[in-house]
Amino acid sequence: MGSDTVQLILAGVFLLFLVYLIGGLLLKPLKLVFKIVVNSLFGLLLLWAFNFFGAYFHFFIPLNWLTVLIAGFLGLPGLILLIFLRLVLGT
Repeated sequence: MGSDTVQLILAGVFLLFLVYLIGGLLLKPLKLVFKIVVNSLFGLLLLWAFNFFGAYFHFFIPLNWLTVLIAGFLGLPGLILLIFLRLVLGT
């Protein structure tokens, strides 16, 4: 009777370990998607603020998915990169 209890406890611990591993594997992509969305919103806010103040100087950066992602992932250096590209390419 004692050996059955130990096996049952070990099986329960193993099951909890498997649930923990599978849960971690399933949550990783969701964390990545959440991080991309948050960074993109930050990039959008950064570009919007720059365009708001840049309108006084007739200088703006178009808002599209590429510029938002660059500004979101790189932050302020990304915005500086976009400004530099806008000045160099002149488009």
